Amino acid sequence: MYSEDDFLMLSGIQHFCFCRRQWGLIHIAGEWKENVLTVDGNIMHKRAHDQSIREHRGDTIVVRGLTVHSSTMGVVGQCDVVEFHRSKHGHPLYGEDGLWTETPVEYKRGHSKTSDADRLQLVAQAICLEEMCASNIPYAYLYYGETRSREKVDMTDDLRSTVRKSFAEMHSLYDKHWIPKAKFGKACKSCSLFDICMPKTRDVKTYMDEMLKGSI
Repeated sequence: MYSEDDFLMLSGIQHFCFCRRQWGLIHIAGEWKENVLTVDGNIMHKRAHDQSIREHRGDTIVVRGLTVHSSTMGVVGQCDVVEFHRSKHGHPLYGEDGLWTETPVEYKRGHSKTSDADRLQLVAQAICLEEMCASNIPYAYLYYGETRSREKVDMTDDLRSTVRKSFAEMHSLYDKHWIPKAKFGKACKSCSLFDICMPKTRDVKTYMDEMLKGSI
């Protein structure tokens, strides 16, 4: 169990899965730089996080920008959208009659990806909601702005396990203030921290060796 003072940002798992160094630079070193992709994503999330909007659609209540947390994983964050559905198998919901189950919906720019980065963030949100509501969430959704479509994500044991192991590793690195080393790859070109990270830069030893050889 983690105390609130030790909570990490839930959204960090998406950065961590995409690139451990990116996560370290943002969440340990406090580095950040916008580019077209991050600005576009921020605009989408700003709309989704409008907490003034609480919609009742028949037997469904739509809540935006809901803060969630988990003491077992040591994280806190916000869900873009949580849909509460009336169900006889659900639980009480403050201010509402009847019983309800919940389904988180995470908004992303672009389209569905082979990487699980987006899915892990969604699963982390679901685990937080389960812990807070003493419930079980079998699936959730990713909404992609480019295709304007939803992707159903089953809350599998493998994804749940990966989420918990990832946060455990993140806590370990954070406690040590250790930022993972750079590993250049195709995804680096779209990263807003490329110039800060400098993944193509040679390490000091290699640079000195080359300089010495060149001077002989």
